[in-house]
Amino acid sequence: MTTTRRPYAAVAVTVAGAVLAGCSTPDPIGDTTPGEQLTRILKEGERPVAPDFSGTSLEGDEIHLSGYRGKVVLVNAWASWCGPCRAEAPELKRIQEKWGGRGVQVLGLDNDGNRADGLAFQKEFRPGYPSLHDPAGKQALRLPHGLVNTQTLPFTIVIDPAGKVAATRMGAVTEPQIAKVIAPLLAAAGHPS
Repeated sequence: MTTTRRPYAAVAVTVAGAVLAGCSTPDPIGDTTPGEQLTRILKEGERPVAPDFSGTSLEGDEIHLSGYRGKVVLVNAWASWCGPCRAEAPELKRIQEKWGGRGVQVLGLDNDGNRADGLAFQKEFRPGYPSLHDPAGKQALRLPHGLVNTQTLPFTIVIDPAGKVAATRMGAVTEPQIAKVIAPLLAAAGHPS
């Protein structure tokens, strides 16, 4: 009789564990954009203030996210060894070139352990925007909990002109995907789009 009950007991323990694990998982911030499973748009009144990412760029310059206040900023976490990061590099370059004059700034967060690897990546792709060297990923850990999965690269955080997180994207981005997000932010801030 105990042999027939053990499988049921194991199932009950597994189900209880799953329920408890679900209770401890934080709800995601914001809504998923229709048709874009990995993009979240946050409503204006629900946007958390972005941390002031700051530090040294790959080239050795001091950078502060707050220095871009008034612009829409795309903070993109990447690493040279990350395949999807390499695939999206031309798209981010295109975004900076096409939208930079309209009030958009791309800012990279390089997760490479070695600065030389990040510099080699930049030399190869010539992105036209700076990247903070963040080998331990400490910058991303300053983001509000549940906003993105900081263990997965790449990810992009869209910061509105007031310095608040307006959207997130897990995975590689394309210029058309980002255009849908940034055009309304620019229009609301009075920038031409």
